[in-house]
Amino acid sequence: MRIDILCLFPEMFVSPFSHSIVKRAEGKGLVEVVTHNIRDFTHDRHATVDDYPYGGGAGMVLKPEPVFEGVEHVRRVTGTADSPVVLLSPRGRLFTQGVASELAGHAHLILLCGHYEGVDERVSEHLATDELSIGDYVLTGGELAAMVVVDAMVRLLPGVLGSDESAGEESHAGGLLEYPQYTRPEEYRGWRVPPVLLSGHHAEISAWRRRQSILKTAARRPDLLSR
Repeated sequence: MRIDILCLFPEMFVSPFSHSIVKRAEGKGLVEVVTHNIRDFTHDRHATVDDYPYGGGAGMVLKPEPVFEGVEHVRRVTGTADSPVVLLSPRGRLFTQGVASELAGHAHLILLCGHYEGVDERVSEHLATDELSIGDYVLTGGELAAMVVVDAMVRLLPGVLGSDESAGEESHAGGLLEYPQYTRPEEYRGWRVPPVLLSGHHAEISAWRRRQSILKTAARRPDLLSR
């Protein structure tokens, strides 16, 4: 899988993508993440990427020209014409584990990181094929959201995690929060590991974990149960 990210601050991705899951996946040749600076697709000596909004109002708006030309450059380099173009935006559909799985099925993906007060609407109408939000709050830019999306997607690619079962058992994978996990020591400060996990009875352990997932979800995220 190849992921191209168009943003204003590509240096923000260096550290997060140089460690852990994404780095491991790149080392195995399972994913390639390429960042592009939107300023590289401007044509004035000041590399202007934003301007005042028509109609007035606070803040600046990201201009359409460098965004369109940046995506067109990526398409020429990769030889793709129909890869999804995802705009990270607070008004996009909510990014979930299901959406991560959906996106992970593509061989190529282009992520657009919004900034300033917003992005010219023509990017949304005529370039982006999807808009995603990672939550009901506002970030300074789409770079952090893009990191979240990439990390969530990459861990779903076959061969990335140590166990093929790992991704399927994590929180949200099946619509529920994950069951509690324990490791050694068996007792710590008077708190013991639930006896069922030490029993060796796999059917009982599976039933306990299922029940605990439901209870955790009901207590902490009842909205997930309603779905």
